[in-house]
Amino acid sequence: MSQLNDLESQQNDPSFANIWQELNWRGLVHVSTDEVELEKLLAGDPITYYCGFDPTAPSLHLGNLVQLLLMRRLQLAGHKPLGLVGGSTGLIGDPRPTAERTLNTKDTVSEWVGYLQAQVRRFLSFEGENAARMVNNLDWTAPLSAIDFLREIGKHFRVGTMLRKDAVASRLSSDEGISYTEFSYQILQGMDYLQLFRDYGCVLETGGSDQWGNLTSGTELIRKVEGKHVHALGTPLITNSDGTKFGKSEGNAIWLDPEMCSPYAFYQFWLNTADADVAARLKVFTFLTRAEIEALEVSIAERPFAREGQRRLAFEVTSLVHGVEATEKVIAASAALFGGGDLAALDERTLTAATAELPSARIDADGLGIVDLLVASGLSDSKSAARRTVGEGGAYVNNTKVTDPDAVIPGSELLHGRYLLLRRGKKNLATVEVAASSN
Repeated sequence: MSQLNDLESQQNDPSFANIWQELNWRGLVHVSTDEVELEKLLAGDPITYYCGFDPTAPSLHLGNLVQLLLMRRLQLAGHKPLGLVGGSTGLIGDPRPTAERTLNTKDTVSEWVGYLQAQVRRFLSFEGENAARMVNNLDWTAPLSAIDFLREIGKHFRVGTMLRKDAVASRLSSDEGISYTEFSYQILQGMDYLQLFRDYGCVLETGGSDQWGNLTSGTELIRKVEGKHVHALGTPLITNSDGTKFGKSEGNAIWLDPEMCSPYAFYQFWLNTADADVAARLKVFTFLTRAEIEALEVSIAERPFAREGQRRLAFEVTSLVHGVEATEKVIAASAALFGGGDLAALDERTLTAATAELPSARIDADGLGIVDLLVASGLSDSKSAARRTVGEGGAYVNNTKVTDPDAVIPGSELLHGRYLLLRRGKKNLATVEVAASSN
């Protein structure tokens, strides 16, 4: 994953009077401590704010991307971000609504802290007057004894209030219940805010609205301990227009790490966005202006078949996460699969990512007859059907039509020395991996 492209060229929409108004227009404000005060605060002198990310996996995902881009928007408005990766809270994990988390080893969490810090760094600028800073809550929790934690922090929390937090309440009513470990998570997050308030003058925490109980644990702790009022901002949980959960693909999270979700799969996820969801996604996940997004909304309404909104969305978000070069490779791969580009020009990683979801087969080098290839790949269910497909002009190997049913594909045609892309008709694709090159 490359750095957020052209950090210096990114800007907030100048058509809004202040960043708070833009955040509202983009649909990024679901709940907050005090909208009037927050608007004044963000329109005034630079403030320090933070968002936390727990290393409960080796990569961030699309839900985290909402926060990363929100942090970037606030930084572009002149404010100072703190990116917190929770080396201590990651050892516990915030309570999930359904079941207890499996605790990872300290070595695993430490390794994942490094991964997530690197990802966060790619979305913020660490130079200039409002340079970002990275912090790790293990730095202030590790030296703290259990007795000191209970005396200095725990005494400010009321069990009744903690029990009413949504995540806790849902777990208490479940068969599994909740452990004291996860129950105490909100105390640790509240302590983070207090520490950052003391060390950096941090006065705003952002997060998803499902984290609201954890966010306000910090604002309340600072009020009780320091007598100061600070703020929290909760972004909405993003769902699709049909009510399904956003950011899932066949049950799997869409990760930001290219090793866990290839740029090709990432691009295709956005390209498959429903018409009804495109405008909202453009507002949240891109830096396009209101005028640009409104123009795309017109295109979606009047020319939905052109899918201009989806293509722009996929390009913008994939470029933000993986870089323009990787995105252009993905677009080239998509075109090449159906004859609109040069398959041989695709690097092996892009090719394998682009064909990962296609039917595939592995054969020996002596099985390169076109009929055998069509049958082995599953594009034809018999040799007679395969011969008929070839005879009717519907068989392609690496986008080249094959018209002779007795044709044998030479080893020189293998992509990267071992792959063939087969096509039957216009849309039926499959790949074959050849065990060894033939000459």
